[in-house]
Amino acid sequence: MNFVSPDLSPAYAEMFVLTMTCLVLVVDAFLRDSQRGITYTLSMLTLVGAAVITSQFGVDARISAFSDHFISDPMGDILKLVVYATTAVVFLYSRDYLRRNDIFHGEFFVLALFAMLGIMVMVSAGSLLSLYLGLELLSLSLYALVAFQRTSTQGAEAAMKYFVLGAIASGCLLYGISLLYGMTGTISLSGLAENLTTADQFSLPLLFGLAFVVVGLAFKFGAVPFHAWVPDVYQGAPTAVTLFIASAPKIAAFALAIRLLVDGLGDLQGGWQDMLTALAVLSIVFGNLVAIVQTNIKRMLAYSTISHVGFILLGILTGSQEGYAAAMYYTIAYVVMTTGAFGMIMVLSRKGFEVEQLDDFKGLNTRSPWLAGLMLMIIFSMAGIPPFVGFYAKLTVLMGLVEVGLTWLAVLALVFSVVGAFYYLRVVKLMYFDDPLDQGKPEAATDIRVLLSANAILVLLLGVFPDGLMSLCIKVFQ
Repeated sequence: MNFVSPDLSPAYAEMFVLTMTCLVLVVDAFLRDSQRGITYTLSMLTLVGAAVITSQFGVDARISAFSDHFISDPMGDILKLVVYATTAVVFLYSRDYLRRNDIFHGEFFVLALFAMLGIMVMVSAGSLLSLYLGLELLSLSLYALVAFQRTSTQGAEAAMKYFVLGAIASGCLLYGISLLYGMTGTISLSGLAENLTTADQFSLPLLFGLAFVVVGLAFKFGAVPFHAWVPDVYQGAPTAVTLFIASAPKIAAFALAIRLLVDGLGDLQGGWQDMLTALAVLSIVFGNLVAIVQTNIKRMLAYSTISHVGFILLGILTGSQEGYAAAMYYTIAYVVMTTGAFGMIMVLSRKGFEVEQLDDFKGLNTRSPWLAGLMLMIIFSMAGIPPFVGFYAKLTVLMGLVEVGLTWLAVLALVFSVVGAFYYLRVVKLMYFDDPLDQGKPEAATDIRVLLSANAILVLLLGVFPDGLMSLCIKVFQ
């Protein structure tokens, strides 16, 4: 009997990240606190190496490997590169913040890399099993990251809430998966799609399975009414952890939705489209309204995230290639905007003082006109004001809705985007028209200032020249 060696090249990036993360874990165990910079350097090298491997072994067409448990395709390659870049930005923004707060430990980088590996597995998942394993690897790492600052009772409370609610959501997802497997006899996403073409789509067990799967998906997105963990985790976790949770896992949630609903359950679109419509409407309405009354900047951004998730779901529920591309574009745009917003919070924080309240932004233009200008660009983009990327991201989603006849959804989303502009513009008012509470100038390393400036400028450039990224997003769904 001849043994045929499997082709491992589609998973080279995942294998490299796993190997390097284990190496970082072992090396960090032998380092003194003064040598943690080595852990940081190794972690950044891991991201660079993964980006090189993904670029080198990128594909132009869909390839299945490992008995259809793993998929390599252009969408996966693009999302992975975005995840690497996002994680690198998180590490760079977080470096000085962690040192100032005496939590510059190797666990932060190791857990973030394991979480990133979970995202990579989800992005390339070809079956319900690999999808669930990637999700659990991501979730378990995030639970630990939220409680990363051991002396913070608020962080421990947020981590416990996140863990309990996350376990319930994972149970719902797993139960839905078991029902789908029982009805179709396969866990392969391609097998699911094939079996559902001839299955009774109004079968009660099948619809129950779909409902439980959507519940698990909604929790990972942080969509209403499965959003309760979002504001508590954003506020309770250290800002460096909040930045990571607010950015990279949203790419994982988008990949989860595409792989599960579009690739696997596309024939049940009539069922999950209605469910996503309800989730999107509730998220946009509730997120924008509740954000208005927030005084804590991290909680405000948490409810802002919920409203942005609603827009991503609007793109997905269209069921069209243009809608999927718009949702992907919106996800990437959101990640760029949110990294800039939380990066600014960390730059303005200092030892013994954490930027938590909206009032901490008072008079920022007096203290640092450059930082105020950068924050202005990020806030305008989040509010959907042209010519920034947030405007174009919202526009593409609304156009996708109109093209499939869901004009009422587009109008509702537009109205609540205007409502949401109120709490964003309030930050601008505080920066430019109020007297500062603190006369000190913000201090940050040169590389962090350069990165923050590049982040804000990218928000502008992607809005003025959106065709390049948008064409990539459209290409992967053709």
